[in-house]
Amino acid sequence: MTTLLISDLHLHPGSPRVTEGFLHWLEARARVGDALYILGDLFEAWIGDDLLDLAEQDSTGNAALAAGIAAALRRLAEGGTAIYLMHGNRDFLVGSRFAAEAGASLLPDPTVLELGGKRVLLMHGDSLCTRDEAYMAFRQQARDPQWQAQVLAMPIQERIALAGQLRKQSGEANSNKAEDIMDVTPGEVVNVMAEHGVTTLIHGHTHRPAVHEIEVDSRPARRYVLGDWQPAKGWEIAIEDSSEPQLQAFPLP
Repeated sequence: MTTLLISDLHLHPGSPRVTEGFLHWLEARARVGDALYILGDLFEAWIGDDLLDLAEQDSTGNAALAAGIAAALRRLAEGGTAIYLMHGNRDFLVGSRFAAEAGASLLPDPTVLELGGKRVLLMHGDSLCTRDEAYMAFRQQARDPQWQAQVLAMPIQERIALAGQLRKQSGEANSNKAEDIMDVTPGEVVNVMAEHGVTTLIHGHTHRPAVHEIEVDSRPARRYVLGDWQPAKGWEIAIEDSSEPQLQAFPLP
């Protein structure tokens, strides 16, 4: 069994090299995997699954990108790789229609699975950044089904404008925050891992790839952080059979 995990690709029309690199990775590397887990922020923004209906009318390129990625994922799924999608802080409106067209299953955040012979906690990671109180307040709103329903009921052009506004506000807010505020809260990590009874956590979101040796309930534990994809480099975690997770970067063609 080979399990692959990635996150934080932030695909958008303005970064074609990342998109091209991801499509190449799907056709080459990902096909060796029995399962692929995408732990959030596959897209830089997602305004609703009805974006897929606009592939020929959308001048921004977002609809064509979404349709192309869905088709590429479906080809991978049809080749025998199980695909799982978790929401991130950018693409929390990804729904069942996109998942179906991509041949994927939506995965709750958090999720505990047995990988490599041990219980592993999978998360996007944004819920661990509890010191960022402003973001946590927005996260609570954005994950509320009623709020999401109200947004999805808006005309699509208004949703496109809202997504742009939220991205701008997020960038401005982050530029004024201390670095440690935007990282995970160590105590929250330990609490969440103890709550789920695991000694292995894999997440993304922070764009700070690393393997952290920690202690949970007096037991040695590890926190694996996936990196974000850049035009020249991607990140993955591979788990082979009962081996330890391997965090690795690789060049994009």
